[in-house]
Amino acid sequence: MFLLAKKIIISLAFASVCVAILFLIPMSHAESEALDSCIYNPGKLKPQASVPKLNIGDKAPDFTLQDLAGKKVSLSSFRENRNVVISFVPAAWTPVCSQQWPGYVIAKDFFDKNDSVLLGITVDNLPTLYAWTKQMGNVWFPVLSDFWPHGAVAQNYGVLREDGTTERALFVIDKKGTIRYIDVHDINVKPKLEELIKELEKLPK
Repeated sequence: MFLLAKKIIISLAFASVCVAILFLIPMSHAESEALDSCIYNPGKLKPQASVPKLNIGDKAPDFTLQDLAGKKVSLSSFRENRNVVISFVPAAWTPVCSQQWPGYVIAKDFFDKNDSVLLGITVDNLPTLYAWTKQMGNVWFPVLSDFWPHGAVAQNYGVLREDGTTERALFVIDKKGTIRYIDVHDINVKPKLEELIKELEKLPK
């Protein structure tokens, strides 16, 4: 009975997140319109255009990148304390990316509940990322620039595309630095948040 109740609660939580994503967009109508007017639409892209390098069970390559405040953030700084979700997105000011990251804003409680931090990474430079995230209404997680050496982190993770952007990819890394989940998604489609939440729920408490 306890297990059944737990499953029902989790299912309701997933449903709540889905409803929130659809109807509780974390920006005002004016902000949304302003963002839409600046979005560049690259059209239909090749779903995947990189060479995989990592597998589940591998140690995640360490890195140090700058955030929007110019602070250096290292993957290894979270070791033993927090699980890490790395979200690589192809480029700022593009349609799917501008929907994906705001969706994580309203899911912060799920990350906190599972001792997890989200790191957002693109190959854009800091001024571009600063302007883009401001227009989206800001985000709670560190946004990191893999601009120079261009795409070096994305290259180490096997998600640097042939055109110099990155794949739309998620890596879940546990507190010991081990990769527990990889989703190199179709670049044209936003990953389902509920799938990521399920993977977070699997991590050791």
